[in-house]
Amino acid sequence: MCKNKSLAFGLGLLAGVVGGIVAGVLYAPKPGEESRQKLKEAACEFYEKNAPSIQEAKKQALESVDLAKYKLERQFRKFNNMLKSQKLQKAKELESADNDFEY
Repeated sequence: MCKNKSLAFGLGLLAGVVGGIVAGVLYAPKPGEESRQKLKEAACEFYEKNAPSIQEAKKQALESVDLAKYKLERQFRKFNNMLKSQKLQKAKELESADNDFEY
């Protein structure tokens, strides 16, 4: 659980930094073309500096998604098996009741 909280914090921090950079560049009193160029340079620089961290965060997020998917599928199979078992039990009870009336 601690790992997920720190991942969420890291992703939130990353989003905040990126949002701050974008807002700062867009609200700067410069022409649009110059602002877009600065924004592009800042984004490229940020990515180059943080590429390993970004890749690790992406890897951890995908692993978390895969784990959640596995757990959900396992729970679905358990539930499905439980339903099948209950149906089978009910069928046996009905068959037993039918056999009781024949004698």
